[in-house]
Amino acid sequence: MTSAFSHVPLAPPDPLFGLIAAHKADTHPDKVDLGVGAYRDDDAKPWVLPVVKKADALLRDDPDLNHEYLPIAGLQTFTSAAARLILGADSPALAEKRVCSVQTISGTGAVHTGARFLAKFYPRPQNQAVYISDPTWANHQQILDNVDLPVAKYPYYHAASRGLDFAGLTSALRSAPEGSVVLLHACAHNPTGVDPSRDQWKEIAVIMRERKLFPFFDCAYQGFASGDLDNDAWAVRYFVEQGFELCIAQSFSKNLGLYSERAGVFHFVSPPVADAADATTRIGSQLAIVQRSEISNPPAYGARIADKVLNDKVLFDEWKEQLRTMAGRIIDMRETLVQKLTELGTPGDWSHVTKQIGMFSFTGLTEKQVLRLREEAHIYMTKNGRISMAGLNSHNADYVAAAIDKVVRELPE
Repeated sequence: MTSAFSHVPLAPPDPLFGLIAAHKADTHPDKVDLGVGAYRDDDAKPWVLPVVKKADALLRDDPDLNHEYLPIAGLQTFTSAAARLILGADSPALAEKRVCSVQTISGTGAVHTGARFLAKFYPRPQNQAVYISDPTWANHQQILDNVDLPVAKYPYYHAASRGLDFAGLTSALRSAPEGSVVLLHACAHNPTGVDPSRDQWKEIAVIMRERKLFPFFDCAYQGFASGDLDNDAWAVRYFVEQGFELCIAQSFSKNLGLYSERAGVFHFVSPPVADAADATTRIGSQLAIVQRSEISNPPAYGARIADKVLNDKVLFDEWKEQLRTMAGRIIDMRETLVQKLTELGTPGDWSHVTKQIGMFSFTGLTEKQVLRLREEAHIYMTKNGRISMAGLNSHNADYVAAAIDKVVRELPE
């Protein structure tokens, strides 16, 4: 007897989680993990934000806490606060009830929920694609594939300058078929660490309006790019102010350190038209059906922690300070790495490391150099040379810089 599934091929392991496993299995005393997409303190340890500990304690001591189901759309006080966080408390879209929000399984679930909704309801008479940046977060492609949305790519990273390929990006948007969806990173682009300037965002908005393109923002790092929540939400708020109809995937994994709690929100913002409030209600009803059919109800605990922080002024102010601590340490590590490479006289211009922003940096290291670093120096990063700046600290920066210097000299591009 044979299985009806004997034809199923063995899928390749996820590259990032494979990298994490390889680092964990490495017994070398000087090993360094620059692949992990999570914040680490100066001792390379996960940091539970003090404000999260406070919120956690408040929950544990609440005599009325229970484990009943949340509503299908999630914890309403959390999703409303999340909308204010990304859109601004004074957003006209909120005042005019043009926003519907659904709690999701973190940012991944928010992207999936949005993609599922668009696949079902967004009119694409010519099967217009969803445009994603080249490169982008690896999971974007898989999520879109899983809901049968066609994918196209717009140029994003300019290898020669190690910055933004703005000419390529805008050219691709101008040639995209009307009605295409464009997936945009709101801030701290993953994996490059390269963000458009505000003037560039404005030009992107002009082109998208002219071409009638639909913006889908993925915001996984609000507060991580600059340490300022409002600054990092600028692009999203600008598009809303310009009257776009759009959607947003929002994660609290990074900025609250709630990685395993999977707290996220999907927001749909209707345009400022006469029946916007009615349209928002109808869209919300369909999002609830998507939610019900896939996860039924979202998980409560992480949402409750985020809810406490977002809705308590004292905790919120503490959180903002702790965000500045995390973002500031990452900025310091960028400066430290460039300084040490400069002191070593490492070939090449490394100024892009400090020009980039957020958790990740595209170093410009080649795959051969990356593999050599892994084999000889036990330094782990993704094959495309992306490093997590949070993996650097005062204890390993000299070691990492010396290893990069050595491999760049021995394996020139």
